[in-house]
Amino acid sequence: MKRSKKERQVELKKTIQEKPFVTDEDLAKMFEVSIQTIRLDRMELAIPELRERIKMVAQKQLDELKSLQVEEVIGEIIDIELDKSGISILDIQQDHVFARTKIARGHHLFAQANSLATAIINDELALTSKATIHFVRQVHIGERVVAKARVIDAQDDRSLRTIIEVQSYVRDERVFKGQFSMYRSNEEKE
Repeated sequence: MKRSKKERQVELKKTIQEKPFVTDEDLAKMFEVSIQTIRLDRMELAIPELRERIKMVAQKQLDELKSLQVEEVIGEIIDIELDKSGISILDIQQDHVFARTKIARGHHLFAQANSLATAIINDELALTSKATIHFVRQVHIGERVVAKARVIDAQDDRSLRTIIEVQSYVRDERVFKGQFSMYRSNEEKE
């Protein structure tokens, strides 16, 4: 069923409000129009591109990071609650993959998960003391990896260790799982 431009734009706006991190490519497939049509619709509706939407949502939270600088994170953090959980995205590009197979090199998936685990720690010093990881399936060029981290064992404020689980997905399929034992300096929290 073909929608009118007005109907499509109403649905587009609603979809982006519900899923602010949806890509133009996914929207084009969903609405059965070209990517250019989606971009024009967004411009008319004054909806920023995905990267700008991500930055707007995450900027306030990112200002609170203590354990590392935003530019040290592999991928882009889109949600974080210190000492609890976080989400980051990484779009797999040419420089992330093996030239011959176009499969992502594992250290990029590990680095995304590890830097997210580090970012969650609400302390000036956070270091990985141990990691147990499992690559579930290959990730290919052009895929978006969404890493979701959560603290699973923090014991108490005097503890020097925090255990963080990170699971990474492409769409709804898990591609990576890791558990990170993080050493923290035990600074007094505000």
